[in-house]
Parts: sequence; structure tokens; C-alpha cells
Amino acid sequence: MVSTHNREKPWDTPDIDKWKLEEFKEEDNASGLHFTEESSFMTLFPKYRENYLKSIWADVTSALDKHHILAQLDLVEGSMTVKTTRKTFDPAIILKARDLIKLLARSVPFPQAVKILQDDIACDVIKIGNFVNNKERFTKRRQRLVGPNGNTLKALELLTKCYILVQGNTVSAMGPFKGLKEVRRVVEDCMKNVHPIYYIKELMIKQELAKKPELANEDWSRFLPMFKKRNVARKKVKMNAKEKKIYTPFPPAQTPRKVDLQIESGEYFLGKKEKHLKELQSKREKQEEVSEQRQQERLKDYEAPEEEVHENKLLKKEKKEKKEKKDKKEKKEKKEKKEKKEKKRSAEDDEKPKKKKKESED
Repeated sequence: MVSTHNREKPWDTPDIDKWKLEEFKEEDNASGLHFTEESSFMTLFPKYRENYLKSIWADVTSALDKHHILAQLDLVEGSMTVKTTRKTFDPAIILKARDLIKLLARSVPFPQAVKILQDDIACDVIKIGNFVNNKERFTKRRQRLVGPNGNTLKALELLTKCYILVQGNTVSAMGPFKGLKEVRRVVEDCMKNVHPIYYIKELMIKQELAKKPELANEDWSRFLPMFKKRNVARKKVKMNAKEKKIYTPFPPAQTPRKVDLQIESGEYFLGKKEKHLKELQSKREKQEEVSEQRQQERLKDYEAPEEEVHENKLLKKEKKEKKEKKDKKEKKEKKEKKEKKEKKRSAEDDEKPKKKKKESED
């Protein structure tokens, strides 16, 4: 039931930023007493991070000493530990220190990871290894999140105001709570085969709408793009249909036993020595076959390869030119012969009427 007890709150003015986190100082500890118990957190780190952590551990301890937190690095066990001390006054700083060592273990560089000690920055380590079983598909989807030359990741960082690092089976994100929520949504959906470009478009539209004060109290769903997953028609792979066997009411014929087969071959009636000799002979035959095959394979290495016949280009050119000249000459000769025949025929045709005239005059 909704409460109807609405009292006036003169201190609650609209100019107050309720999301703002005020810094916790030593004076804010009302009791002024030390913590009753020691709080500690431990995180394991991979072997390849050992050298880097050794080089920056002095900076880590100095950063945590300001907040009176003790930090220990165990290279034998491969772990980092943070503990509260007698001087620690902020009850939430141990959780920030825990996040710091967690980020360092996930390959986040120290200058970036140390920002987690600020009050307005939070972190989220998203596990992506369990979304896809196929390793090849997993690497493709993870690469899709990064994008060509890391462009997709840069766009997400600008829109969410978060630092994002993809490493192995995790995605580490640092930034404000609102941005971290968006990053988790994009990362998880990307591993579920939803392209991050759709979310980038949506975030860009939201950013533009936020600049307009007249749309502050309105529903933005009509401006946002709606993306539906479409099932693309693919050719179905034809399964090899099993051939139906002809039905017979009778049971199948009984298969012969080992003893029956031995009786048929005559092996059953042989003695132990004869059997042994027969086995040895069959073994030798198999060995000879194998040795013969191997010898043939070895001899293949000594066979001379087919050599490429080297052709002199100049000679080839000369031959070609000679052939062309010969062909031209033959064509010319044929043409001349043809012309001569035609002339001869025309001359004969002209002489025929003259002969007829002479015969008629005679």
C-alpha cells in the first residue's frame, strides 16, 4: 500500500545532487575507535603477471599506505593480499583495495587500476568464458567486441565513460555505475551473438536525447531503434537415407563358430607345434609384405624428378618468325597460282567466240 504520510521536507531541495558521493574523512568516524577485527582479501594472479607486479609493487604499497591498508605479495603461492591495520578509519576502503588487486591480476595497468580508490569510480569483472562451448566461435565473438583496430571498444568507452579491457576469459571495466551497467549488457549480449554496433547506435541516440531538456520526462522508446533477430534461410544438409531391408519372417542364419571355421580349414586337427609353425609363417609373410612396401617407398626418393626443358627465348622467337615468314610465302604463292588460273580461264573464254566466228565464215 502506498504511504499517504507526506510531510514537508524543507531541506530536500532540487539543487541537491543525490548521486554525489562525499569523501569519507577521519573526522567522519563518529566513534573514533579502531576496527574490532582485521579484514583481509586475497587474490591469485597468473604466472605471466609476476614480473610486472614485482616492478610496480612499491607503488601499490605506497598508494594503499595513504589509506592505512597493508598489502602483501606472495610470489611462491602467486597471490596478493590486502589487510586493514589499526590506523584504518574508512570501513569501505578495504573493498576498494580488494578491487585494486583483482584488476591488477586481470592485466589492468597500475596507473589505471589505482583510480579505483576514488569514490566515484567502481569496477566490474565480467566472465565471458561460459557463454560459448566452441573455442573458435568464442574467439570470433570476443574479437567482435574489440572490433577492427579496437574501434568498437573505443566507441563503447566514449559512450559509457568507462575503461574496458578484454583479457582471456574476462572483460574488466572501470567507471561510473551507470556506465558499468551498460558495459555488462553489451558484453553479455555480444557473447550471445548480438552485434555491439546495435548498442552503440542506441547509446548515441540516448546521448543526443539527454541534451534536450523538453524530452527529460518523456518516453524515449519511440526514438530508439528496434532490432529483431532474423533467421536467415539456409540450405539443409541432406542426410544419407538408410536403405530399407527386405522384410523376412524367418530368423537370420546362424553365424559359424570359431571351432567350426577351424574344422573347415583343417586347423582344428593340427598339433601344437604345427599350429605354432603356421603362425610363424603367416607372421613372416606379413613382415615380408611390409618390408617390401617400405623398400618401394624408400626407392621413390632415388627416382629422378621430371626436369623442365629449358627453352632459349631467342631461338624460340627466331623459329616463330621463320614460321610466320614461311606461312606468308605459302599464302602468297597460293594467291598467285589462283590469279594465274583465273587469268587463263578468262583468256580461254575470250578465245571461244572468235573460234566459232572463224568456223562459221569457212
